[in-house]
Amino acid sequence: MHRLSDFDYDLPSSQIAQHPLPDRAASRLLVLDRATGDIRHRSFRDLPELIPPRDVLVINTSRVIPARLRGKREGGRGTGTGGDAEILLVRELPDDTWLAMGHPGGKLKPGRRVAFGADSVVEVVEVLGGGLRRVRFTGPLDARATLTKYGEVPLPPYIRRAPEDADRERYQTVYAAHDGSVAAPTAGLHFTPELLADLYTRQVRVASIDLHVGPGTFKPVESEDISQHTMHAEPYEITPGAAEWINHALERKRGVWGVGTTVARALESSVDPAGLVRPGSGETALFIRPPYEFKVVKHLITNFHLPRSTLLMLVCAFGAYERVMNAYREAVKAGYRFYSYGDAMAII
Repeated sequence: MHRLSDFDYDLPSSQIAQHPLPDRAASRLLVLDRATGDIRHRSFRDLPELIPPRDVLVINTSRVIPARLRGKREGGRGTGTGGDAEILLVRELPDDTWLAMGHPGGKLKPGRRVAFGADSVVEVVEVLGGGLRRVRFTGPLDARATLTKYGEVPLPPYIRRAPEDADRERYQTVYAAHDGSVAAPTAGLHFTPELLADLYTRQVRVASIDLHVGPGTFKPVESEDISQHTMHAEPYEITPGAAEWINHALERKRGVWGVGTTVARALESSVDPAGLVRPGSGETALFIRPPYEFKVVKHLITNFHLPRSTLLMLVCAFGAYERVMNAYREAVKAGYRFYSYGDAMAII
């Protein structure tokens, strides 16, 4: 049974990518053979050569919203302004409130308000577990108008710079379509329209699903006994058309390629007793870690993930713990760029 410390590795801070490459597809691609552990070093633009015709590539078309809002807490007795505060919107709830995270947490109790300008105010309605809160917009601007005017791209904390205008496009896949994520499905950041066209030319089928990435992707695992970790639920949707293509491939023993851990979690959460993908919408809090037998995804395209993260645990479950950790050590040694704006690996 693996412990949290098993998923540690050493990474020089200089290899944490702070900016994307000028060309999305110019990223390096480490190719790991699941069966043998063999490693090859390629470029991401070589990916279409690795995927046989009539295999299905599954992408996540969720779009990142400018979910980070920086404002001021209301001062005592409603006068003046208090200290700085930050709200990260997670998703809208049916009663017109929003699930959110807040900082500083100790100051954002029910009834406290944060202003983002003269025209936008949010009030904390309820404090939930796991760092989450329920908030309501009470000023002239509603949530979407506030995000449009004041929202920032929610870059991960390991990117040690302020968001720039370029991040609005680059921290987004070229095929992003449906608003809802607070973090990019980063394995998809390497795709370009030209690379997608190359896949179509080679008769690779591309199926689209949505999983809206929540803040749980940043939530550290704190227990050495990883079975004690609780995942935040994330909403997903699989259309009947996507399910049909994926199931067609499964029934004919063709490959299903998941672009990212988000796709893997959505597909593995939707599998029925017959081993096929159920269409529809739902929520997943599935925590995939070794040992886990994947039922749908046969090949995985993914970025390099933080030590001790649930994302690394999923990748180790897919590619075998020893082989994946060895590949990570090799990537560090070979100077790969890590995390959201970094390079990629394909486990085939």
